[in-house]
This record gives sequence, structure tokens and C-alpha cells, in this order.
Amino acid sequence: AQQGRIREKAYGKQKIYFADQEQLPAASDAELRGLDGEIAALSTKVQALQQSCRQMEAELKDLNSSMTTPEMAQEIEGLRKDCTSYVEKLERIKSATNHVTPEEKEKVCSEQKLYCKEWRKRKRMATELLDAILEGYPKSKKQFFEEVGIETDEDHNVTLPAAV
Repeated sequence: AQQGRIREKAYGKQKIYFADQEQLPAASDAELRGLDGEIAALSTKVQALQQSCRQMEAELKDLNSSMTTPEMAQEIEGLRKDCTSYVEKLERIKSATNHVTPEEKEKVCSEQKLYCKEWRKRKRMATELLDAILEGYPKSKKQFFEEVGIETDEDHNVTLPAAV
């Protein structure tokens, strides 16, 4: 700095040293325009290379996430075994002799409908009776149910089957 090759600037306790640009030759406008053109061309080239790099990285990611040939062979073998076991199971089901007859199925379905209808009827009757009692009861419905010991379907997460 004392010889004049570099310059020194003091900012409080810090000192910054940098090259003395007055000793460098000044560039002409033509040289600056040429350098600007070169910068623009190199920037375009950089963008093209970055785009190409992104595409290659995406392709690499796809290839890394896909199965290899031995893995694919194992997967196919496993699926074939599953398919064979399912075909055997289907054959056993088809050859079974203890099928439910349509009459038995209809009987069970009609009984279910009857029992569900009866369930709804009795639930409605109990609800109406409890509502009548609760009209003159001074405490809440929940307190009444606890005192009497009533457990509802909702307490046990039970729902009526949908009417078929």
C-alpha cells in the first residue's frame, strides 16, 4: 500500500485492501461490448447446460427408483406363486359340497330383516318411554341414564344394519 500497488481504505478498526485500478489500462467501448456479448453467450450456454443437467438428474432419479432386472424377476415369480395359490383356492371353493342353498340364504336374510325390524320397533318404544319420563325429570338425560343404569347402542358403538 505504501508503494502504491494496492489501495487501502479504513472503516473504523477494519482496513480493506484492493487493487489500484488507476494503474490498469482502460478498456474501450468496443472491448466492453465484446465482453458483454461473450458474457451473454456464456450465460446462454450455462443455462442450456443446467437444463440438460436437470433432465439427466430427473432421468437418473427415475432409473434409480425403478426395479432392477433381478428384482423384477423376483416380483414376477412371487406374483405367479400368488396366482397359483389363488387358483387352487378358487378350485377348492368351487368343488366344495357344503354350499348354502338359495332357500337357506333367503331364510337367513328374512330372519335378519325380521330381527332388525323388531330391534327398531323396540328401540323406538324405549326412546318414547324414556322421553316421556324425562319430561318431568329435573336432571339431565345423561344423569338419568346413569342413575337407572341404561346403556344405549351409542354407548357401545352399535348401529342398526341398513335396511335391505
